[in-house]
Amino acid sequence: MQDFKGRTAFVTGGASGIGLGIAQALARQGAQVAIADINETHLAEAVATAADAEIVLRPYKLDVTDRTAHADVADAVERDLGPVTIVALNAGLGVIGRIQDAGYDDWDWIMGVNLGGVINGVRTFVPRIRGHGLGGHVVATSSMGGLVVADSGGIYSAAKAGVIAMMRCLRADLEKEGIGVSVLCPAAVNTNIHQHYDMRPSSYSDAHYSLSPEELEQLKAMLAMGMDPAKVGDLVIEGIRANAEFIMTHGMLAPVVEMRRDAILASLPDEPKNEARWQADLMARRFMDQSLA
Repeated sequence: MQDFKGRTAFVTGGASGIGLGIAQALARQGAQVAIADINETHLAEAVATAADAEIVLRPYKLDVTDRTAHADVADAVERDLGPVTIVALNAGLGVIGRIQDAGYDDWDWIMGVNLGGVINGVRTFVPRIRGHGLGGHVVATSSMGGLVVADSGGIYSAAKAGVIAMMRCLRADLEKEGIGVSVLCPAAVNTNIHQHYDMRPSSYSDAHYSLSPEELEQLKAMLAMGMDPAKVGDLVIEGIRANAEFIMTHGMLAPVVEMRRDAILASLPDEPKNEARWQADLMARRFMDQSLA
């Protein structure tokens, strides 16, 4: 996709941080942009901030874990702005902690938003994009934490790794239909994810993941040094235009990614190539591709 003018875009988590950066970048390219967020105050602030920059954003309240609401909002956006052809599934929670400390409510809440929200967005919008026949592009926000994890990555990294796998599969599925798919893997960005610890719904009240006030201040200070979300938005525009499989934000992390890649390669057993087994594997893959076509 090269021309965004007149297209309708839908951005989840679009009222702040990376989502707002993506929404504003799309609007500057001439797209009609709908932003969805669970926080109505943030939505109002985002619309006002955009208006000050002569950018129009249409707000819609959405809990991305609610499948019925997803369909209702999609209907409303298409009624208001026309067929959605660009989808940025960005809503997420930056809540981290060790796997060994996680309770079921931590799992259900974080996975429900970070992975389930992307699943719901794909299930809601991809059939519509395919049906419109206008082409399009789907971007989902994962994280460097989905590629390279620390011991505190916990559920967050598990969900973000799932987003990467899902989007890579979807990219292969939609390639022949002229619909692009990318996965955004940001590192440190100046956002408000430090506030996510206070956003836990009462239905997930058994919290094992938490930060002290001092830890929250440290996280806030670290994020303040991160990349401007507007820059991330510009990188997403470039990634959509190039139909990039991955949209990365921080080149300085290349050595870390290479270390993990090298560790995987080093773990492969040293064995001679079994040509018969290799051909059988190729035949099975071709059969599956033909069966699913």
